[in-house]
Amino acid sequence: MDTDDLEPIVKKPEIKDLEVMSIEALGKYIDELQTEIKRVEVEIELKKKARAGAEDVFKK
Repeated sequence: MDTDDLEPIVKKPEIKDLEVMSIEALGKYIDELQTEIKRVEVEIELKKKARAGAEDVFKK
């Protein structure tokens, strides 16, 4: 079994047309993206901790 089989298939998000968005809409979009970035960073840290825990178990 290939490890790629374990990863979920993720669709690429649609690229928004920024030219048609107002300044306010662009500001809101930035806020949404920053919130998503923070969410991803938290998930990365959780995965790093889980990996470190697993590595500790198997080193013993």
